[in-house]
Amino acid sequence: MAALGAGWRAAGARGLLRRGPAPGLGPRRHRHKEKWAATAPRVPAPRLALHHFDASYSLQLQGLWPAARAALLCEPKHGALLNSFSALDRVARELELLNASDFVSEAPRKAAEEAGRGESRAQEGSAEGKTVARAERMSQAEMSPPPRASVTSNIRCYTFPRGDITRFRPARPDALGLLDYYLMDAASLLPVLALCVQPDDFVLDLCAAPGGKTLALLQTGLCGHLAANDISISRTKRLYQILQSYVPREVRETVSVTSHDGRDWQQLEGGTFHKVLVDVPCTTDRHSVTEVDNNIFHKRRTKERQMLPMLQLQLLMAGILATKPGGEVVYSTCSLSPLQNECVIERAVEVAGAQFDISVQVEDLSHFQLLFQDTFSFFPECRVGQLVLPHLTANFGPTYFCKLRRL
Repeated sequence: MAALGAGWRAAGARGLLRRGPAPGLGPRRHRHKEKWAATAPRVPAPRLALHHFDASYSLQLQGLWPAARAALLCEPKHGALLNSFSALDRVARELELLNASDFVSEAPRKAAEEAGRGESRAQEGSAEGKTVARAERMSQAEMSPPPRASVTSNIRCYTFPRGDITRFRPARPDALGLLDYYLMDAASLLPVLALCVQPDDFVLDLCAAPGGKTLALLQTGLCGHLAANDISISRTKRLYQILQSYVPREVRETVSVTSHDGRDWQQLEGGTFHKVLVDVPCTTDRHSVTEVDNNIFHKRRTKERQMLPMLQLQLLMAGILATKPGGEVVYSTCSLSPLQNECVIERAVEVAGAQFDISVQVEDLSHFQLLFQDTFSFFPECRVGQLVLPHLTANFGPTYFCKLRRL
């Protein structure tokens, strides 16, 4: 009996172990532990991206990085690109009642007022001061084109003032089913404005999807022909959806949408376009520090991320080769990285001359800082091109853009 009792007690003890831990003890360990190292990264991709940016951008931006970093981690600000194919004036009045303003049309007026105030201050100084001020104004006029001639005024995009975090309502369809505006990062319009499309220009958007910049190009009303290309078929479907939601059928028929590898464009239609927009794939800094899905800092995409500058150079060279002599190319990213921005531009100029005997000139875009300083925060020390820095009072960007002319 004693042996039988001991057996029952042993069986009971084993049963207790099978049923679970005794009260107050920790959770029972599974017999087969999950292989965490193989199924989940030790450091999430957004945190890895932030570590990378802290190391590199703190050196590049120095004292400006803390503010840009905080803004990247916060909700971005949007602009409302008005749809000229819809009820334009009605929507504009509605937005103005909410204290939003069209930053594109306001910029030349504000720049002219600032110039007038500067002239008044100069006139109050001594005769020597007046002479210096006139010399400075003459020098500035010689270096950059007049601000009023530097933007495509047909584009209208409304933003709320600095520090105002009011959100726009969702876009609404009009009587014809076309949405009244497109919400986007307003800084993304600057590359389109820099392209400065002229009447009847043949325009190529080499990396067009998801379609915001393509839609902005159509809003100019100046494209003689617009070719919108993207290598990704799924992203090209998104581009089609944007066109169907905002553009009448007769205008959509003037746009050719393709899904070619942009690096091969020279073999398709080389030297045929007046203007080319090359908005390349990049680290997409804001997405990288806030989103896990499709994050290029994921461990399995390390090689892809390291090869980005080469891909960007190849796409920019394809854009240059697609341009007519005398034509213009605008290169853009949504990254703060100089390796993806200025370095790509400088290398492309070298390669164009050495391998293709093509002279390429970098255009001066410094007047964009003067025109849009009330809306965006610009990095003052780009070697070439312009860079919009995210800032909590104006949380647009990052957006880098640079304009090249094929001589």
